[in-house]
Amino acid sequence: MLGTVDVGRLGVFLGQHATLPAAELRQTARLIEDLGYGTIWVGEGFFREVFAQCAMLLAATEHITIASGIANIYARDAVAMSNGARALAEGFPDRFVLGLGVSHAHLLSRRGHEYPKPVPAMRAYLDAMAQAPYMSRLPEHPAPVVLGALGPKMMELAGNRAQGACSYFVDEAHTRESRRLLGDDRFLAVNMPAVVAPDLAGARGIGDGQMKNYLGMPNYTQNLVRGGWSEGDVAGAGSDELFDAVVAWGDAAGLRARVQRHFAAGADHVVLNVISATPDRPAEAELRLIAGALPG
Repeated sequence: MLGTVDVGRLGVFLGQHATLPAAELRQTARLIEDLGYGTIWVGEGFFREVFAQCAMLLAATEHITIASGIANIYARDAVAMSNGARALAEGFPDRFVLGLGVSHAHLLSRRGHEYPKPVPAMRAYLDAMAQAPYMSRLPEHPAPVVLGALGPKMMELAGNRAQGACSYFVDEAHTRESRRLLGDDRFLAVNMPAVVAPDLAGARGIGDGQMKNYLGMPNYTQNLVRGGWSEGDVAGAGSDELFDAVVAWGDAAGLRARVQRHFAAGADHVVLNVISATPDRPAEAELRLIAGALPG
């Protein structure tokens, strides 16, 4: 549980499914719910606006939790963010989690924003959210708030000012350190890519596009180097050792082992960003295999 919201142990990051037409997106959300996953996490890049997409998914499903992971604090002011979360928490009681994040410098520049120091910016934004006026009926239970966090200062802020944190593209050492920084009473979700493949070469053939994308973002590469990975490990699509550390890949047994390692390191919830060889279609086979392979 995260506050009054049941997020389950396993979630699915919308990932490649965010580009599906609305009708297929709704069908995929219902499939994820029927397969027993606890939460669907919705990112915010240049896809559908995150609150609109969360509302679509909440309306299309019956009981699964929907989480913004993350809602960009530069995409809307603190009043709009706070009141959007309040509206979803009222309309869909105990089914919405607000994940907040600072995004990345190159993505903010496309929106016309500068990239200030992330931790002071997030702290000021949380202060403004706490003061946001609201004229509609308040939800019985507010939406839990988690922060997208990689570095130790943001992780500590998540422990002090939110219900917890969600990390992405990290190894188990990062999860152990995150648990230490958060303390035992805060929620920790770990979002990791997941590839169904019989061997490492097959997994890399499917997953290397994502590796190159994320290793092209300084926030991720700096976090990995800070954690002990070399510049060579994070170059290009990354070393085999790095791929094995940050991607859940393999058959049912291999996927189960990778997820369990994050639980053992201190994660409360693991979010799987399922990557398939056909990103223009729902990853139904992969979602079914993973759901059947992993403990609820």
